[in-house]
Amino acid sequence: MPQLSLIATSAFGVEAVVKRELDALGYTPGQAEAGRVYFEAPVDAICRCNLWLRCADRVLLHVGSFPSPDFDALFDQVYALPWHEWIPADAEFPVRGKSIRSKLTSVPACQRTTKKAIVLKLQDAHGVKILPETGPKFQIEIALLNDRATLTIDTSGDGLHKRGYRTQGGTAPIKETLAAALLELSYWRPSRALIDPFCGVGTIPIEAAMVAQNLAPGRNRKFVSETWPRLPQDAWQAARTEARDLQRASGDMLIWGSDLDDRAIAAAVANAKQANVDDCIHFEPRAFEQLNTAEAFGCIVTNPPYGERLEDTQALRSLYESMPGVLAKIPSWSHFMLTSFPSLEATIGRKADKRRKLYNGRISCTYYQFYGPPPSRRDRPTERGPEIVPAFGRLPDNAEEQAADFRSRLLKRARHFRRWPGRGIPCYRLYDRDVPGVPLVVDRYDDCLHVSEFKRTRELPEDQHQAWLELMVKVVGEVLEVPRDRTFLKQRQRQSGANQYSRVSEEQFMLTVEEAGLQFRVNLSDYADTGLFLDHRQTRAMIRDRATGCKFLNLFGYTGAFTVYAAAGGASSTTTVDLSANYLEWAEKNMALNGFSDSAKHRIVRGDSARFLESLPATEMYDLVIVDPPTFSNSKAMTDTWDIQRDHVSFLNLVLSHTNTGGVIMFSTNARKFRFQDDELTADTADVREITQQTVPDDFPNKPHRAWFLTKK
Repeated sequence: MPQLSLIATSAFGVEAVVKRELDALGYTPGQAEAGRVYFEAPVDAICRCNLWLRCADRVLLHVGSFPSPDFDALFDQVYALPWHEWIPADAEFPVRGKSIRSKLTSVPACQRTTKKAIVLKLQDAHGVKILPETGPKFQIEIALLNDRATLTIDTSGDGLHKRGYRTQGGTAPIKETLAAALLELSYWRPSRALIDPFCGVGTIPIEAAMVAQNLAPGRNRKFVSETWPRLPQDAWQAARTEARDLQRASGDMLIWGSDLDDRAIAAAVANAKQANVDDCIHFEPRAFEQLNTAEAFGCIVTNPPYGERLEDTQALRSLYESMPGVLAKIPSWSHFMLTSFPSLEATIGRKADKRRKLYNGRISCTYYQFYGPPPSRRDRPTERGPEIVPAFGRLPDNAEEQAADFRSRLLKRARHFRRWPGRGIPCYRLYDRDVPGVPLVVDRYDDCLHVSEFKRTRELPEDQHQAWLELMVKVVGEVLEVPRDRTFLKQRQRQSGANQYSRVSEEQFMLTVEEAGLQFRVNLSDYADTGLFLDHRQTRAMIRDRATGCKFLNLFGYTGAFTVYAAAGGASSTTTVDLSANYLEWAEKNMALNGFSDSAKHRIVRGDSARFLESLPATEMYDLVIVDPPTFSNSKAMTDTWDIQRDHVSFLNLVLSHTNTGGVIMFSTNARKFRFQDDELTADTADVREITQQTVPDDFPNKPHRAWFLTKK
């Protein structure tokens, strides 16, 4: 069959993919330039290429190319081309144009000259004087680049990205042709699992399902060249029959799409149904941080938010910063993401294995590729098992050594405290940053564990940090024989003001534990602290021993543990003061849990402790007071900030003014650099004695607090 000169256009950066597609169709691609791939093929290639090319934008009939130094040369060269072989006398043939780095800079003038030359050629060739332009459409383009003109006729009509299935749109959806190119440029193949965690209206998963079933992307649409006389209908019929014959059954495909937007997921489901691939894609509304799968190997191919249309840039940065930790949960997967987000590699702390510059519409983007191990690695065992080098979540070099030291230390501590539960101490500290490089704290609460991680001096990349953390938590569970669902992990950082009361989770895992015959509710999941400070176990016992017949005051009362001990010790009355309604409700429940529900005898007061004392009548006095304040606070509920170093003297003088002669104030702080300025207390008002040695339990060798008795003279 005679060969035609054709051009497949594409987005910049996708030319190599289009060349592979042409080769797969049996056509030998030739020269490729920016956004264009030239090839020669028989006439039926127009039909087959329009139906099958997934990544090309259009298929153009290349009519001719030539130098164009001036308008006279342009006219003559255009007239010389065989337009009449394709365009009948009644055809509609609009002309559009573009000019880049050429002497003929006026695009309208180039279009007019081209149109006149074609009109004259068709009149002469068809022997007519009138060209009504009422017949089939032939969209002509003149493209000038470096003084060379290329003349083409568009065979596609609407762009090839218009497959006909995307009836439900969304915010800035990716083009179907670019989505297909992302898949082709990834490691994904139909035999592997695929996830798009930012699927929007479902374009990438739908394109993947079409590839897996070998569905021709243009099978459900029309093309402008179907009306051309030169292209016989049997050529189109043969091409469509071929497309139907080559379809494959859906099989057991593993393709998932998720998005935070419920409406986008609804649109994705509708689009998949329209594309007839809804039976092999699972869509669900899900936040990115909830990403997980049991599949060992697969690919994430996604087009996450860029920020061009997102007002909250900090939220966007937080999203990208979270990626390493989330992707580390599937360590044997490969990850491919197209984004224009600046400094992505610096943000996630990992260089891509490969980058490719692509354009999403007019937006310049980079296609970042992070390679996990290929599935074949499962068949290459090493001495330590299958060799898996994850894209995200690689363990630091010394992680295994640290884990061994950590395991050894935990075993030793666990043996040391094995008899404590039988002695009435089911809640205690097992580990407190003992091993260099393992800044964890492990507390046991009955049959549960509370693990806190403290900030490192030297930060690890986020994905390595998450992998390291999971390894250490695994060691904790194995050594102490506690399942993962009863092990609660927190990350500690400096907190102040309202932040010290903020939630870190919404699990609401509450547990009732026993201490010295008393019961307390602890929350192991939702806050940095659990509601029961274990380092004050002996301090609470001292309060109970002194509480008999006393009028007791608990300032900065938290969840009321000291108040419970005072009531159990026989206090004549108790008053608990705190700013937080949540913690005071907790304190009330702790009191009720131990049988102390008389609100007249046991007062709960919400307010700032200093303002509470200032509001008391001068005659309102207490016999036993506990003062265990935060190091710093700027809570909105306070009229001023609180700084323990700056404010402790004035505050304790205020407490002493409401303490009976012979009454005791127990003062405690966790501030590491605190210096007690007892010489500045009101003259001759109190005897001050540090009692830290008596208040720190044996399971806290690092002395987490200091404590003093102030006895009113």
